[in-house]
Amino acid sequence: MIRFFVAFLLAVTFGLRAATAQQSGAEGVWVQIEAHSDFPVAEQRAQFFSGSLADVQGFALGGGWYGIVLGPYTRADAEQVLRVYRAERQIPSDSFITFSRSLGRQFWPQDGATGIVTAPTLPTPTPAAQSPVVVSDETPAQARRSERLLNREERRGLQTALKAEGFYNSTIDGAFGPGTRRSMADWQSVNGYEPTGILTTSQRIVLMDQYNAPLLSVGMARRSDEKAGISVDLPLGEVAFSRYDPPFAHYDAQSDLGARVLLISQQGERADLFGLYDVMQTLEIVPLDGPRQRRKDSFTIEGRGNGIVSYTEATLRDGQIKGFSLIWPEGDEGRRARVLQAIKTSFARTDGALDPAEGAEAAQSVDLVSGLEIRKPRISRSGFYVDRSGAVLTVTEAVQNCTRITLDNTYRADLVSQDSGLGVAILRPTQPLAPMAVAELHPDEPKLQSPVTLAGYSYEGVLGAPTLTFGTLSDVAGLRGEVELSRLAMAPQKGDAGGPVFDTGGSVVGMLLPDPANGQQLPRDVSFAADAQALRNVLEESGLTVENASDAAEITPDELNRRAIGMTVLVSCWD
Repeated sequence: MIRFFVAFLLAVTFGLRAATAQQSGAEGVWVQIEAHSDFPVAEQRAQFFSGSLADVQGFALGGGWYGIVLGPYTRADAEQVLRVYRAERQIPSDSFITFSRSLGRQFWPQDGATGIVTAPTLPTPTPAAQSPVVVSDETPAQARRSERLLNREERRGLQTALKAEGFYNSTIDGAFGPGTRRSMADWQSVNGYEPTGILTTSQRIVLMDQYNAPLLSVGMARRSDEKAGISVDLPLGEVAFSRYDPPFAHYDAQSDLGARVLLISQQGERADLFGLYDVMQTLEIVPLDGPRQRRKDSFTIEGRGNGIVSYTEATLRDGQIKGFSLIWPEGDEGRRARVLQAIKTSFARTDGALDPAEGAEAAQSVDLVSGLEIRKPRISRSGFYVDRSGAVLTVTEAVQNCTRITLDNTYRADLVSQDSGLGVAILRPTQPLAPMAVAELHPDEPKLQSPVTLAGYSYEGVLGAPTLTFGTLSDVAGLRGEVELSRLAMAPQKGDAGGPVFDTGGSVVGMLLPDPANGQQLPRDVSFAADAQALRNVLEESGLTVENASDAAEITPDELNRRAIGMTVLVSCWD
């Protein structure tokens, strides 16, 4: 009763909004719930759903298929209808969002009206309003006789469809035992049929049409790419060939769905396969979160985040690396899973591999790999090693609200502690590291006007190595007399924040802090650093052993440069 009342409230709310959406003149957004290749079946199913749901309409989809949809709605309302009705099992689990441009001639309601859709007549919210059971077009004996004509693959296909719809959870073996019969009866009940446990000929058509609707909706069809040497089923209603940019053949999005496919094809050996595995994980199309597995001659990568789900697999065979990537929007998991399975099942190698010379005219950029954007961190700053196991000192702005923190874009790190007042954070790599150099903190207060050198990733990692910036120590306190700060006369870049500040002996006298966040714009050559004693206090409070400088003698520029490179690290925050 509660479930039906929820459906009734949705019918009232969205039935009225459907009229508004139609009157507005904007392209309609619909929820497609079923598609059938048999027109009488489509009419029967549209009538069935109209008994319990508002806004039911039917349209030709092309290719001899007919779709049953709810709407039209605004995009936000369509998503809510989809979510709630699926959760309440009012509509099939693989229902999805579609648009008016995908719909052809209207066949339901039976008057074929295509004008303004008025608010529908709603069912009375009582148990009596439940849809009547559809009388079977075959007796159980007739259904059994037609069932005996099915071959093994057709029987397995029915079990697969029942499993995809959530009714069957046993082995796909083509044997219709008690478990299969129960699942058939459950499916019949949910779909308004008499629960005999034996599917009639028309019911089998409905079930398989439901199962195949996700593939139909994206135009799944065979694509033979002779240059890539790959033949595969692709969602060609959503993607179309764009270009070659080895080792990829790009099939880019053709609709608001935003799906993309890459076919992977290149000559190579195991080292090339492993290199591709590493490169794929630096791309924007492969989010950070998700399982990855690299085997002897193959790999798979799945990534979820930033609004997409991507899956990549590639295999080395006979000196050729071939595979694919499927990039799909989040929130459409039912269709994505079906499309992915269809690609996997249909993927076939043909003669040849993509010529490295293909796509020579493609645009080049340091931010692109084979036409694909490299994933970039939200923010990158500098840091430096403070102990022999790889602990790093950096600024707090580099580690705020990060999904992942990395050192030198390679090693993951965890936030150990931070001092928000001072603006300092301590990181610990998830695996022990052996730094080339570790900071030695100056034990005494440095002399005013003495020369200092800053090491930092001025351009946030673009150059791949720290840059040295030279200046002088203007004061051993902040502008308001803060004893934990030093004022420097130098002009660093944003990426330098968190970098170590050296004296002429190579000792660390401080760590550069970012510009103040109080809206003030200080003179270009005024910067501030947390001084060595303040850093020492933060480190000791976190249980880290501090190395103190012992020799005040000046070192050569080459030696200073060696220490700076070995000690300074790029700290990146990733979404």
